[in-house]
Amino acid sequence: MNKSDNEMSLIDHLTELRRRLIIVIAVLFLGMILGLFVAQPVYQYLVSAETARNLVFHVFSFWDGIGLYMKIAMVVGIAVTLPCALYQIWAFVSPGLLLQERRMALRYIPFVFLMFLIGVLFAYYIVFPMALTFTSQVTRSMGLEETYGVVQYFTFMSNIVFPVAGLFELPLVIMFLTTLRIVNPALLRKLRRVSYFVLVLVAVVITPPDFISDILVAIPLLGLYELSVVLSTIVHRKQIARDEQNINNE
Repeated sequence: MNKSDNEMSLIDHLTELRRRLIIVIAVLFLGMILGLFVAQPVYQYLVSAETARNLVFHVFSFWDGIGLYMKIAMVVGIAVTLPCALYQIWAFVSPGLLLQERRMALRYIPFVFLMFLIGVLFAYYIVFPMALTFTSQVTRSMGLEETYGVVQYFTFMSNIVFPVAGLFELPLVIMFLTTLRIVNPALLRKLRRVSYFVLVLVAVVITPPDFISDILVAIPLLGLYELSVVLSTIVHRKQIARDEQNINNE
Protein backbone atom coordinates (compact mmCIF):
# COMPACT_ATOMS: atom_id res chain seq x y z
CA MET A 1 0.00 0.00 0.00
CA ASN A 2 2.82 2.36 0.92
CA LYS A 3 4.58 1.53 -2.32
CA SER A 4 1.47 2.42 -4.32
CA ASP A 5 1.11 5.70 -2.41
CA ASN A 6 4.74 6.57 -3.12
CA GLU A 7 4.32 5.82 -6.81
CA MET A 8 1.22 8.01 -7.01
CA SER A 9 3.05 10.73 -5.14
CA LEU A 10 5.91 10.61 -7.64
CA ILE A 11 3.47 10.73 -10.57
CA ASP A 12 1.70 13.69 -9.02
CA HIS A 13 5.00 15.54 -8.60
CA LEU A 14 6.02 14.85 -12.19
CA THR A 15 2.61 15.98 -13.44
CA GLU A 16 2.85 19.22 -11.48
CA LEU A 17 6.41 19.79 -12.70
CA ARG A 18 5.31 19.32 -16.30
CA ARG A 19 2.42 21.74 -15.83
CA ARG A 20 4.70 24.42 -14.41
CA LEU A 21 7.26 23.90 -17.18
CA ILE A 22 4.51 24.37 -19.75
CA ILE A 23 3.54 27.65 -18.09
CA VAL A 24 7.15 28.88 -18.16
CA ILE A 25 7.57 27.87 -21.83
CA ALA A 26 4.31 29.60 -22.76
CA VAL A 27 5.39 32.83 -21.04
CA LEU A 28 8.79 32.60 -22.74
CA PHE A 29 7.09 32.22 -26.11
CA LEU A 30 4.89 35.27 -25.50
CA GLY A 31 7.89 37.21 -24.22
CA MET A 32 9.82 36.42 -27.41
CA ILE A 33 6.91 37.65 -29.50
CA LEU A 34 7.01 40.88 -27.51
CA GLY A 35 10.78 40.92 -28.05
CA LEU A 36 10.33 40.83 -31.81
CA PHE A 37 8.21 44.00 -31.62
CA VAL A 38 10.78 45.87 -29.54
CA ALA A 39 13.89 44.43 -31.26
CA GLN A 40 14.20 47.34 -33.68
CA PRO A 41 14.14 50.16 -31.09
CA VAL A 42 16.41 48.14 -28.74
CA TYR A 43 18.90 47.62 -31.57
CA GLN A 44 18.81 51.30 -32.55
CA TYR A 45 19.42 52.34 -28.95
CA LEU A 46 22.40 49.98 -28.57
CA VAL A 47 24.12 50.94 -31.82
CA SER A 48 23.58 54.66 -31.18
CA ALA A 49 25.18 54.47 -27.74
CA GLU A 50 28.52 56.16 -27.10
CA THR A 51 30.38 52.86 -27.19
CA ALA A 52 29.15 51.99 -30.71
CA ARG A 53 28.77 55.42 -32.29
CA ASN A 54 32.21 55.49 -33.93
CA LEU A 55 32.24 51.88 -35.07
CA VAL A 56 31.41 50.60 -38.54
CA PHE A 57 29.35 47.42 -38.43
CA HIS A 58 29.17 44.78 -41.14
CA VAL A 59 27.39 41.49 -41.62
CA PHE A 60 29.13 38.38 -42.92
CA SER A 61 26.06 36.23 -43.44
CA PHE A 62 22.59 36.70 -44.89
CA TRP A 63 21.20 35.53 -41.56
CA ASP A 64 23.16 37.89 -39.31
CA GLY A 65 20.46 40.57 -39.20
CA ILE A 66 17.62 38.13 -38.58
CA GLY A 67 19.70 36.21 -36.08
CA LEU A 68 20.47 39.40 -34.17
CA TYR A 69 16.78 40.28 -33.95
CA MET A 70 16.05 36.76 -32.69
CA LYS A 71 18.75 37.08 -30.02
CA ILE A 72 17.28 40.38 -28.84
CA ALA A 73 13.84 38.77 -28.77
CA MET A 74 15.25 35.87 -26.76
CA VAL A 75 16.83 38.22 -24.20
CA VAL A 76 13.55 40.13 -23.84
CA GLY A 77 11.67 36.84 -23.52
CA ILE A 78 14.00 35.59 -20.79
CA ALA A 79 13.73 38.90 -18.92
CA VAL A 80 9.93 38.70 -19.03
CA THR A 81 9.94 35.01 -18.07
CA LEU A 82 12.38 35.28 -15.17
CA PRO A 83 9.85 36.38 -12.49
CA CYS A 84 7.35 33.78 -13.70
CA ALA A 85 9.97 31.00 -13.71
CA LEU A 86 11.09 31.91 -10.20
CA TYR A 87 7.51 31.86 -8.96
CA GLN A 88 6.90 28.46 -10.55
CA ILE A 89 10.04 27.09 -8.90
CA TRP A 90 8.90 28.49 -5.57
CA ALA A 91 5.40 27.04 -6.00
CA PHE A 92 6.85 23.63 -6.80
CA VAL A 93 9.20 23.44 -3.80
CA SER A 94 7.06 25.41 -1.32
CA PRO A 95 5.10 22.38 -0.01
CA GLY A 96 8.36 21.16 1.50
CA LEU A 97 9.01 24.45 3.29
CA LEU A 98 7.69 25.82 6.55
CA LEU A 99 5.09 28.58 6.36
CA GLN A 100 7.58 31.26 7.38
CA GLU A 101 10.11 29.97 4.86
CA ARG A 102 7.47 30.09 2.12
CA ARG A 103 6.69 33.72 2.84
CA MET A 104 10.34 34.72 2.93
CA ALA A 105 11.18 32.86 -0.29
CA LEU A 106 8.22 34.47 -2.06
CA ARG A 107 9.49 37.93 -1.14
CA TYR A 108 12.74 37.29 -2.99
CA ILE A 109 11.14 36.96 -6.42
CA PRO A 110 10.69 40.69 -7.25
CA PHE A 111 14.21 41.45 -5.98
CA VAL A 112 15.74 38.79 -8.24
CA PHE A 113 14.56 40.74 -11.26
CA LEU A 114 15.61 44.07 -9.69
CA MET A 115 19.13 42.88 -8.86
CA PHE A 116 19.54 41.39 -12.32
CA LEU A 117 18.52 44.72 -13.85
CA ILE A 118 20.98 46.60 -11.65
CA GLY A 119 23.69 44.15 -12.69
CA VAL A 120 22.88 44.66 -16.37
CA LEU A 121 23.06 48.45 -16.00
CA PHE A 122 26.35 48.26 -14.09
CA ALA A 123 27.90 45.92 -16.63
CA TYR A 124 26.65 47.80 -19.69
CA TYR A 125 27.45 51.34 -18.57
CA ILE A 126 30.68 50.69 -16.62
CA VAL A 127 32.35 47.35 -17.39
CA PHE A 128 31.55 47.06 -21.10
CA PRO A 129 32.79 50.55 -22.11
CA MET A 130 36.08 49.92 -20.31
CA ALA A 131 36.56 46.59 -22.07
CA LEU A 132 35.63 48.03 -25.46
CA THR A 133 37.91 51.05 -25.05
CA PHE A 134 40.83 48.86 -24.12
CA THR A 135 40.38 46.48 -27.05
CA SER A 136 39.99 49.42 -29.46
CA GLN A 137 43.19 51.02 -28.18
CA VAL A 138 45.08 47.77 -28.68
CA THR A 139 43.67 47.43 -32.21
CA ARG A 140 44.68 50.97 -33.16
CA SER A 141 48.14 50.59 -31.63
CA MET A 142 48.67 47.66 -34.00
CA GLY A 143 47.78 49.84 -36.97
CA LEU A 144 44.60 47.91 -37.71
CA GLU A 145 41.38 49.43 -39.00
CA GLU A 146 38.31 48.80 -36.90
CA THR A 147 35.64 47.09 -38.97
CA TYR A 148 33.48 44.85 -36.86
CA GLY A 149 30.72 42.39 -37.56
CA VAL A 150 27.54 43.40 -35.79
CA VAL A 151 27.09 39.87 -34.46
CA GLN A 152 30.62 39.87 -32.99
CA TYR A 153 29.96 43.21 -31.31
CA PHE A 154 26.79 42.02 -29.60
CA THR A 155 28.37 38.68 -28.68
CA PHE A 156 31.27 40.53 -27.05
CA MET A 157 28.81 42.72 -25.17
CA SER A 158 26.59 39.87 -23.97
CA ASN A 159 29.62 37.83 -22.82
CA ILE A 160 30.43 40.67 -20.44
CA VAL A 161 27.01 41.98 -19.42
CA PHE A 162 25.15 38.81 -18.52
CA PRO A 163 27.83 37.11 -16.37
CA VAL A 164 28.22 40.30 -14.34
CA ALA A 165 24.44 40.63 -14.03
CA GLY A 166 24.30 37.05 -12.77
CA LEU A 167 26.82 37.86 -10.03
CA PHE A 168 24.48 40.57 -8.74
CA GLU A 169 22.09 37.78 -7.71
CA LEU A 170 24.61 36.61 -5.10
CA PRO A 171 22.99 38.33 -2.07
CA LEU A 172 19.57 36.88 -2.89
CA VAL A 173 20.98 33.41 -3.50
CA ILE A 174 22.77 33.53 -0.14
CA MET A 175 19.60 34.71 1.61
CA PHE A 176 17.58 31.93 0.03
CA LEU A 177 20.15 29.28 0.97
CA THR A 178 20.22 30.66 4.50
CA THR A 179 16.44 30.43 4.64
CA LEU A 180 16.73 26.76 3.67
CA ARG A 181 19.48 26.36 6.33
CA ILE A 182 22.01 25.23 3.75
CA VAL A 183 24.48 28.02 4.58
CA ASN A 184 24.91 30.31 7.58
CA PRO A 185 26.87 33.47 8.41
CA ALA A 186 29.64 31.51 10.14
CA LEU A 187 30.26 29.46 7.00
CA LEU A 188 30.28 32.57 4.82
CA ARG A 189 32.85 34.25 7.07
CA LYS A 190 34.96 31.10 7.04
CA LEU A 191 34.91 31.09 3.23
CA ARG A 192 35.54 34.84 2.92
CA ARG A 193 39.15 34.52 1.70
CA VAL A 194 38.26 31.92 -0.90
CA SER A 195 35.24 33.94 -2.03
CA TYR A 196 37.31 37.11 -2.30
CA PHE A 197 39.88 35.30 -4.43
CA VAL A 198 37.19 33.94 -6.77
CA LEU A 199 35.44 37.32 -7.12
CA VAL A 200 38.70 39.18 -7.77
CA LEU A 201 39.63 36.54 -10.32
CA VAL A 202 36.28 37.06 -12.04
CA ALA A 203 36.85 40.82 -12.06
CA VAL A 204 40.30 40.37 -13.62
CA VAL A 205 38.98 38.00 -16.29
CA ILE A 206 36.06 40.15 -17.45
CA THR A 207 37.89 43.49 -17.45
CA PRO A 208 40.86 44.87 -19.43
CA PRO A 209 44.27 44.00 -17.93
CA ASP A 210 44.80 47.24 -16.09
CA PHE A 211 44.70 47.86 -12.36
CA ILE A 212 42.06 50.61 -12.39
CA SER A 213 39.50 48.56 -14.32
CA ASP A 214 40.07 45.55 -12.09
CA ILE A 215 39.52 47.63 -8.95
CA LEU A 216 36.40 49.35 -10.33
CA VAL A 217 34.77 45.96 -10.90
CA ALA A 218 36.24 44.01 -7.98
CA ILE A 219 35.10 46.45 -5.29
CA PRO A 220 31.36 46.17 -6.13
CA LEU A 221 31.65 42.37 -6.31
CA LEU A 222 33.33 42.22 -2.90
CA GLY A 223 30.68 44.61 -1.62
CA LEU A 224 28.01 42.21 -2.86
CA TYR A 225 29.61 39.40 -0.89
CA GLU A 226 29.72 41.46 2.29
CA LEU A 227 26.09 42.43 1.72
CA SER A 228 25.35 38.72 1.39
CA VAL A 229 26.98 38.06 4.77
CA VAL A 230 24.95 40.83 6.41
CA LEU A 231 21.66 39.62 4.92
CA SER A 232 22.47 36.02 5.85
CA THR A 233 23.11 37.15 9.43
CA ILE A 234 19.72 38.88 9.59
CA VAL A 235 17.91 35.83 8.25
CA HIS A 236 19.85 33.49 10.57
CA ARG A 237 19.06 35.57 13.66
CA LYS A 238 15.36 35.51 12.81
CA GLN A 239 15.54 31.74 12.41
CA ILE A 240 17.17 31.34 15.83
CA ALA A 241 14.59 33.61 17.46
CA ARG A 242 11.77 31.70 15.80
CA ASP A 243 13.22 28.35 16.87
CA GLU A 244 13.54 29.55 20.49
CA GLN A 245 9.97 30.79 20.43
CA ASN A 246 8.75 27.43 19.16
CA ILE A 247 10.67 25.64 21.90
CA ASN A 248 9.17 27.90 24.57
CA ASN A 249 5.67 27.35 23.20
CA GLU A 250 6.14 23.61 23.42
